Amino acid sequence: MSKEITFTQKLLASFEKAAVEKVVQKGDFLIREGEIERNLYYIKSGAVRVFYLSEYEEYIIRLGYDGSFINSLSSFITAKPSEFYIQAIRKTTVKAISKDKLSQLVHEDEESQRQYISLLEQLITQQIDREIDLLITSPTERLQRVLDRSPLLFQHVPLKYIASYLRMKPETLSRIRNS
Repeated sequence: MSKEITFTQKLLASFEKAAVEKVVQKGDFLIREGEIERNLYYIKSGAVRVFYLSEYEEYIIRLGYDGSFINSLSSFITAKPSEFYIQAIRKTTVKAISKDKLSQLVHEDEESQRQYISLLEQLITQQIDREIDLLITSPTERLQRVLDRSPLLFQHVPLKYIASYLRMKPETLSRIRNS
């Protein structure tokens, strides 16, 4: 566990030195579908949603807020156009570090490489947890699983976005929270 913390600290220090700070207004995008993701973002303050837009509906697949790292990961890794949008859901300050600078940090030494792999493994595990959430039919259980992972979620993200993320109507989420 200390290795992960060490790499995270190193990554945050790199953000302080090499990253560009950007303020994104509510409704503005960090990336849109079709663009290639070239940055990793650290959210200093605010909140964003990552969503996929189909012909009929939008699907929130991730929420990020203070202290989160976020980007369109598949586009970042493959350099192919993103399938997702990342949009500020309130005024948000991010620090952006380029893929090249992140790569330099990762390849500084063997320990950094191991810790980066550990970070990617955590992201994969989070994605699997999210897939399980979508398979669970009980809205109450879906909510509980998300709160177990992100207990401060309601302090950072408006209810309508959390409801969308959980694939339920805001009224259903309110009813579950109040019961």
